[in-house]
Amino acid sequence: MTASDRPFGRAFEDFVVGDVYRHWPGKTITEADDHLFCMITMNHHPLHTDAYFAEHSTVHGKNVVVGNLVYSLVLGMSVADVSGSAIANLEVESLIHKRPTFHGDTIYAVSRVLAAEPSKSKPDRGIVTVETFGYNQHGDEVVYFRRKVMVWRKDALPQREFPYSV
Repeated sequence: MTASDRPFGRAFEDFVVGDVYRHWPGKTITEADDHLFCMITMNHHPLHTDAYFAEHSTVHGKNVVVGNLVYSLVLGMSVADVSGSAIANLEVESLIHKRPTFHGDTIYAVSRVLAAEPSKSKPDRGIVTVETFGYNQHGDEVVYFRRKVMVWRKDALPQREFPYSV
């Protein structure tokens, strides 16, 4: 019998400039997702929460999903591949909302490694720069961001222990 663990995140040496990670699965954003996120974050703009207002007083004629939910979702989708073993998320260099997202849209994400530089002050880590793209079900890019993540080198990566066995 074989037992295997799904990797969660990567060590510094695993990042190769130019590599592309297709994050899976996608997520369909429901009206409830959008409204809950708006209420949790205190964004009460009627564009996101009032269907009548959106229908009669906005360019799109329907509710638009709040942009920070779309960004947060795409960022979260990338964690298993990019920052799951990170020491810290250092910086979001840019964040661009390219197109609106609507209730019922399904979002997918892809990241590309742009740079991987060893730390100048601490030999047990490095800084990785990635760009991440969020797409809807039609293949339209809806969000883009570029960020820097501090990650462990392989020989310093904390070991994961399971408190159980099969």
